[in-house]
Amino acid sequence: MSSEVGTSLDISRSKRSPRFLEFPRNDRREDATQRLFSSLQVCQDVLPHSGAMNMAIDEALLQTAKSPSIRFYQWSSPALSFGYFGEFSDVAEYATERDLVRRWTGGGIVFHGEDLTYSIVIPANDSVFGESSLLIYEKIHRALRNALAVNGERAELAAVTANADAGACFANPVHADVMIDGRKVAGAAQRRTRSGLLQQGSIQGVDFGNNLAERFAKELSDSRKTWVLPNAIHYRAQEIAARKYGTESWLRKR
Repeated sequence: MSSEVGTSLDISRSKRSPRFLEFPRNDRREDATQRLFSSLQVCQDVLPHSGAMNMAIDEALLQTAKSPSIRFYQWSSPALSFGYFGEFSDVAEYATERDLVRRWTGGGIVFHGEDLTYSIVIPANDSVFGESSLLIYEKIHRALRNALAVNGERAELAAVTANADAGACFANPVHADVMIDGRKVAGAAQRRTRSGLLQQGSIQGVDFGNNLAERFAKELSDSRKTWVLPNAIHYRAQEIAARKYGTESWLRKR
């Protein structure tokens, strides 16, 4: 486990009916000229990984980040991830049918395999890191909302604020989650350390065609660079997975 001090933002579930955040009418025009990042590395990680390796790669990226990046990734088999504070007993029944992994970030239970999963890493030396975690969460989801709008989806951001007990993450939206017709389609959770901030997110139940991932990245930054994970990240991730995410002690931590 990393020796760094970290905090996990548990932007988890709410039992309230979601309202929607209201933005000025020219909000999308402003977003087009004021992206969240001045530059962004974009990685389409086409090689599917186990749950342990996906979590370990994200942590390795957080440890070594020098500039903001987004990684879109896949799962080698149907998987289930649950938040750092979650109870193993809540997911044990899925052990025979899914690859279970405990995230380093907070949040609830997320089923993977048919979703578009991503991680965003913001190093501490980037100006965005100085913003509040909740504001970063909202700005990232605002960019995703705009990307979905290009494809004709009437997406909005939820304005609920109250948290509930752990459970299925996509059953209960919280503040700034992405909604379509009252249904949550995107949520995320964060981890902040001295090195930077990690946001892990999942997008579900929408059309991934029309280059949704590319459009999402475009809404985050006008200056993007295609990036391939270096071997050093894979080696570091293998070490992290072997001593952390792939162990029974981590999985059954609670």
